[in-house]
Amino acid sequence: MRTILITGPGGSGRTTVAAATALRAAGAGTRTLVLSADRTDALGAVLGTPTGPDPVRAAPGLTAWRPDAAARFRDDLTAFQDRATGFLDLLGAARLDPEEVTPLPGAEELSVLRALRDAALSERYDLLVVDLPPAPRALDLLALPEELRRYLRRLLPPERQAARALRPVLGRLAGVPMPAEWLYETAARWDVELAAVEAVVRDRATTVRLVAEPGPAGADAVHTAALGLALRGLRTDALVANRVLPETGPETWPAGLLAQQRKALADWQESYDVHPVTHLGRDPRGADDLAALAVPGGDTAPGPVEWRVTDRIAEDGVLVWHIPLPGAIRDELDLVRRGDELVVTVGRFRRIVPLPSALRRCTVAGAALRDGALRIRFAPDPELWPRER
Repeated sequence: MRTILITGPGGSGRTTVAAATALRAAGAGTRTLVLSADRTDALGAVLGTPTGPDPVRAAPGLTAWRPDAAARFRDDLTAFQDRATGFLDLLGAARLDPEEVTPLPGAEELSVLRALRDAALSERYDLLVVDLPPAPRALDLLALPEELRRYLRRLLPPERQAARALRPVLGRLAGVPMPAEWLYETAARWDVELAAVEAVVRDRATTVRLVAEPGPAGADAVHTAALGLALRGLRTDALVANRVLPETGPETWPAGLLAQQRKALADWQESYDVHPVTHLGRDPRGADDLAALAVPGGDTAPGPVEWRVTDRIAEDGVLVWHIPLPGAIRDELDLVRRGDELVVTVGRFRRIVPLPSALRRCTVAGAALRDGALRIRFAPDPELWPRER
C-alpha cells in the first residue's frame, strides 16, 4: 500500500491538500483512505462530509476517518488496569472508572499512529493519505515509535527475561504477586505495536509531502521540516506550494506579495519537486473546489533514503558512513559516539541511531559536511577488527 504523509506549517492548507490528494486518487479508481488527527473536523468541512471515529464514505472509492483519541486512551487505561490488578491491589490503589478518564498529552499522537498501523494492516486500501499535525508536531510524531522502542529496550532489556521461570516461585515465597511478569509482557506487546507502526512509516512506499505558502515564513518552515525528515531518513516526494497567486488576477493583489511568491518558488525549484496550487480566491469547500486544485498524484514514490557505508580501507584506511542531511549547517551539527550508538544533533533535531555492525568495531576518525551529506570516517580498532591469519 502506498502511504502519503502530509504536513506543513500551521495555516498552510495541509488538510485541504490532503483531501484534494485523496479525492483525486479515488477519482482515478484507487481505493483510498484519508486519515486525520485533528480534534476538530476540519477534514469533514473540506470534504463536505462529517468525519469521526468510524470510517465514512466521503466519495466513490474514498473513505475518511478521524479516530477518537479519548476513547482509545480510555480503552488502553482500562486494559492496563485489568492486567495489573494484583499489583494495584498490593499498593492499595483505587481503580479509575472509564467515565472519569480524560486523555493525557500525547494521546492524540498515539491514536493516529495506531490508526495508521490498523489501516495499513487492513489491506482494504491501495492508498493511505494522512493529514498530519503541523510540521513541528508531525516530526515529533514520526519520531515517536523509534524513540519509545529505544526507551523500552533500555528500561526493560529483553535479555533480563531469562529468569522469568523463577518469578512464580518468588511470588509464592513472598506471598504477593510479582509485577515483573506482566510488566515485561506489556513492554513486549508495546514493542510489537510500535514496530508495526515504525514499519509503515519506514516502508519503501511511504513518503512525506510538504505543504507551504511560498514566502519567507514558508521557506523557513520547509527548510526546517526537510532537515528534520532527512535526519529521520524519511523521504519527501513533493513540495506543494499552496495558494499561489495567478499571474493575472485582481489588481488589489500587492505587487510585493507576488514578487515574494515568485522568489520563493524559484528558490524551491532548485531543491524540490515543486507543485504550485493556484489560489481559488476563497477557501475550498466540497468536491468541485477540491477537484480544481492541481495537487500531485500519489501513484509514484521516490527511491529510499540510504545511509550507506563505503569501504575505503584499501585507499584511506577507513570506512565512511554517508548520512544525507540536505540544508544542514556545520555550526548547528554535533556528533557524539556513545557505545554502539551515534547521537546526531542538527539544529533543534536529535536522533540516536545504532551503528552498523562493521562500524561498532571501529573508532571515529573524523567527519565532514559536504554537498548536503555528512560523511563520518571510522578507523578499524586493532583490538576488535578481525585479523588476517
